[in-house]
Amino acid sequence: MIHLVLGASPKERRYSYKATEILYNHGYKVYPLGIRGGKIGEIDILLDFPENQQIDTIAMYLSAENQESYREIILRNLPKRVVFNPGTYNPDFQKELSEKGVEVVNDCVLLMVNGSRY
Repeated sequence: MIHLVLGASPKERRYSYKATEILYNHGYKVYPLGIRGGKIGEIDILLDFPENQQIDTIAMYLSAENQESYREIILRNLPKRVVFNPGTYNPDFQKELSEKGVEVVNDCVLLMVNGSRY
């Protein structure tokens, strides 16, 4: 199963970059997805949502407004869990995901992984 970092950036100072690195370094199969190409370490940033894949977790790094362009594709490719990192909370979308059986978490992926809660 894959772990998708949605809102990935090739800029090292971004939390999405750090989340991709920490997930990869902990042995997760991580796919960063962003609006611009580039790399995070040795991992290519995807520009297209990986449809028809078994997604364990989506680590959300997009504002509620920017999530809208991915909403339908996420609902067609339901993950087991979506972690809404600080600044990405979206009560309407979270409710819709929860009603479809997706575990919704408001937390920080970096803290979750470092605290063995991921």
